[in-house]
Amino acid sequence: SKLLRQVRSAADGRFLLRILPGTYTVLAVAQGYNPQTVSEIEVARATQLNYGFKLEKAGSGNTLPENRLDRNNPKWVRRAASISRSIYQNTEGTVASETEPEVVVDTPTDEETTARPGQSVVETFYASTNRGSYAGVNYATLLPLGSDASLMIAAQAGIGRNAPQRFETQLKFDLNDDHKLRLRASAANLGSINLGNSEGRLGQVSFQALDEWRVREGVILVYGVDYSRFIGAGDDFSISPRLGFQYDIDPKTRFRASYTSQADPRTWSREIELEDAEVIFREPVAIDDFVVENGRPVMNKSSRFEFGIERVLDNRSTIEANAFFDATVGRGVGITSLPFDSAGEQFSEFVGNQQGGSTGLRVVYTRRLSGRITAGGGYSFGTGQQLSANGISDPADLFKSGVFHTLYGQIEADFNTGTNVKTIFRLSPRATIFAIDPFQGRLAIYDPGLSVLVTQHLPTLGLPFQAEAVVDARNVFDFQNGLFGEDGSLRVNSHRRALRGGILVRF
Repeated sequence: SKLLRQVRSAADGRFLLRILPGTYTVLAVAQGYNPQTVSEIEVARATQLNYGFKLEKAGSGNTLPENRLDRNNPKWVRRAASISRSIYQNTEGTVASETEPEVVVDTPTDEETTARPGQSVVETFYASTNRGSYAGVNYATLLPLGSDASLMIAAQAGIGRNAPQRFETQLKFDLNDDHKLRLRASAANLGSINLGNSEGRLGQVSFQALDEWRVREGVILVYGVDYSRFIGAGDDFSISPRLGFQYDIDPKTRFRASYTSQADPRTWSREIELEDAEVIFREPVAIDDFVVENGRPVMNKSSRFEFGIERVLDNRSTIEANAFFDATVGRGVGITSLPFDSAGEQFSEFVGNQQGGSTGLRVVYTRRLSGRITAGGGYSFGTGQQLSANGISDPADLFKSGVFHTLYGQIEADFNTGTNVKTIFRLSPRATIFAIDPFQGRLAIYDPGLSVLVTQHLPTLGLPFQAEAVVDARNVFDFQNGLFGEDGSLRVNSHRRALRGGILVRF
């Protein structure tokens, strides 16, 4: 057969491809799995198809070498040991095959037939939060620049006091088989900030450069630098290294270690997957959560060092255990204080300056219950910072050290009707203030309490695009972190209840 077009799918297996109507054979190839084909696929002018590939992990006893009667011969045992391959992505090596593949693909040399198509998404939404309502548009496009490079451009714009205003671009380039370079730049308008006797517009620009180096099979080193700077009403900046190390101990066990920084105080995000790329649309920053010193806003400078083990238990479940060490300098936390002895409902709002660190452990377990339902949970404990009752009378004494416990449960269901429901419940019994969430990078939703994200595929009416409706409810019960003391109460202003609805179109 002849390869006509090829495309990378999103994490859920969906892809969008422009091709002439006809009858085709579809080949699915996933790293760590045996290739699968579906023959005689009828494609009309605009069709949405569900192929239902049943991928089998390589090494499950169904490959040609494993079906040989002499598979236990020492010759094959030694050869298999020398070419063992990880089930994880981005770790496949170039190993010569000793068996004839089931599907022979003749790759054409014509660049026009194998060129990767571009992809774009547009999302319109309306949001309602405790800080007000706003409407906005998110846009992102991925432009392949040949077979080794791609350019991603994303923008956010909206109407309303809290509407996001942001522009981002990212360039990915494969220097060779072992080095992948990524350059990212972004600019955002954070809004108007009160500097005491005056107000000013505050913006932020950020740059990032990373190199992913595959040292050898199963060993990956990531190194780079992050730089952020205020513009307009502020001039504070942050520059820090970004390091990561990944080692596959065996095909089912992986060790990770990393050092990262966080200068962006945004707490809510929606991640959209494009072909071979991801774009994160973030909420507008809470301008009231900046610390102002000497008439200038201070940038959040938080960093984390973590290391841990991830283990694949079976074909359905994985477990991960990590230790992390956080450091925080100049992170603003918006607080509402209500003294009990005040007349009426008088309260005051101020920004606490969080500085210090935290240390903890986390365990995350994920299991696929069926082909359409996945469940997971995590638990983390350690020492960190929490609100102090002394802050009611003395805002300078707002934080104290203490022990924290936090956990979450998550269920995701994907129905035949095109509906996807993701439910997450977070619980932090104590008034703990996290500069960086203990489950950072493991969740899509970090709000406390119950949060629900629902997406529904919409009919395309024969047009060449994909559309879905999105309903995103964060902190449904409006759980507000804080404490009650003898003199009054303290409440954290962030992570309040928010409801967002929108339409996303992918073309």
